[in-house]
Amino acid sequence: MNKVYLLALIASLTMGTTSCKAESTKPAEPADMIMTNAVIYGHRDADTLAVYDGNIVYIGSENGVDAYRNTQTQMIDLEQAFVMPGFIDNHNHVFEAASAAGGNCELNMDASLAEQVPYLKACRNLAKENEWLMGYGFSVDSVLSEENDTSPLEVIDRIFPDTPVVIMEQTSHSMWVNSEALKRAGITKDSSEPQGGKILKDQDTGELNGILFDNAGDLVMEMAWNSLENQFDTSYDGLMTGLEIAATHGITTIGDGRLYWKRGWYEVWQAAAKEGALTARVSLRPWIYPTDSMDSQLTYLKTIHSDDKSGLLLVDQVKMYSDGIFINGTAKLLKPYIDTYIADEPFGINYIAPQQMPSWLDKLNQIGFGAHIHAIGDGAIRESLNAIEYVRSKGATRPYTLTHLELVNPRDVPRFVKLDVTADFQVGSDYIAHHDHSWAEPFLGAERSSFLMNLKAIFDTGANVTLSSDWNVHDINPLVGIAYSIKMGATGLPDIDSAIDSYTINAATSLGIGEITGSIDLGKSADFAIIDKNITRLPIEEIVYAEVIMTVLRGKLSSMPMIINLVACTVFTICLHTI
Repeated sequence: MNKVYLLALIASLTMGTTSCKAESTKPAEPADMIMTNAVIYGHRDADTLAVYDGNIVYIGSENGVDAYRNTQTQMIDLEQAFVMPGFIDNHNHVFEAASAAGGNCELNMDASLAEQVPYLKACRNLAKENEWLMGYGFSVDSVLSEENDTSPLEVIDRIFPDTPVVIMEQTSHSMWVNSEALKRAGITKDSSEPQGGKILKDQDTGELNGILFDNAGDLVMEMAWNSLENQFDTSYDGLMTGLEIAATHGITTIGDGRLYWKRGWYEVWQAAAKEGALTARVSLRPWIYPTDSMDSQLTYLKTIHSDDKSGLLLVDQVKMYSDGIFINGTAKLLKPYIDTYIADEPFGINYIAPQQMPSWLDKLNQIGFGAHIHAIGDGAIRESLNAIEYVRSKGATRPYTLTHLELVNPRDVPRFVKLDVTADFQVGSDYIAHHDHSWAEPFLGAERSSFLMNLKAIFDTGANVTLSSDWNVHDINPLVGIAYSIKMGATGLPDIDSAIDSYTINAATSLGIGEITGSIDLGKSADFAIIDKNITRLPIEEIVYAEVIMTVLRGKLSSMPMIINLVACTVFTICLHTI
């Protein structure tokens, strides 16, 4: 991509051009936008698209589009850029991933417990009297290493004796807290553990060690979040940053990773929608709180439900956690862990008890909600499928998705297609692409670890398979997920078209919006990711280097990252390199 190309593209946004068998609807009105000289995914013989009122009205050759054009039509010459359906990220924490509300105390994920001390001391400069300090960036295996001669609680208490501190591990399934935070949360060594959570203690003394797993940590983080000054404004700014980043990667629809509605997140989303600030269609997924009553949550969910597909916000799926994660020992297994931090729970734990999940799904179905369910261990996956089988037997037809699916028992593989359940995977990290799961062997053993992350097994049954980022756990760039899913070889997706479908139309199906987006077809929303290269013709290794040059949502430009960079270079003459 060179400057001449981009300058020509900028110019084409403000001036017209002169002007296969076309697909079209009869033009009642002139098109708002016409894109010409394009390579259009799924339409080999077409080079032109026309858009009216946010929808696609013409797909064909440029010489057949004149009936859709007048002096007001925006003409864009794409100069052979590749037009794809806008990417649909089926599991993205866009609200929180870029937000300063989660704290600016950043530790080092690779540091040992002792090596974290300088980072903690640096964070001390950020602390305000009597206010919570929030941060992120540590690894459980380092802070709980048997080589440590002191506990995480003792280390953090020396630096923060009075300020309540909660620091989140990147997956958000562990929190490192100090004694003041534990005091404010009412947690002692004699406290009962909350559903879906574990309060870790020293194995010899029984004293608290400052690490909280899963929902035990979530409850403390919620206290800290809700104590923030300017909570709404900080959250709003973080959301805008997250949406901007998503748009620069061609993402036009997002399946929300979770909506912590007791933290005021729903109101932030509503404000953004009201102000016309959304640059993506978003399916909000309200969090099911494991320790709150079903009736109280259902009552609230009724008030925010929305399945109006004419808008940009949908609220017709919930986010449920069935289990935790392997490194904590909290992912639910069919057979015990080989080694675990929580010896009293040898099979892992459940956020939502398996005997309660069928009732949850049934009641949710009755008020208009499907579900996107976190299930990592083979035990949690089976239990979740059992619950979905129950509601399917009662006639439920809503979309259900299981996400993560790291270890699936072979007996459960064919149940996805049988029960019409979407399998959602995240593969945007190098170790997954190279099938390097040695990290799991201490917990699961070599045999079970070798079965981790097998997309192909479920794909081959004909089930609906989607790819997503789980940003910021993995790379937000859909091109990374697409490339890596193919690079996985025998456990990945078979070809580029299958990978593209998993980030577009399959994800739309999972969200229940396949009739309005996810593919380039007449009458569908004009949601496009426009890329500098035709990724279907690239070697797998080069796909990740293709660049999004324009993102279009409902016929409107929501991002032009490369062009914006070029304008900065051209107008202000501050760039010393060629884009």
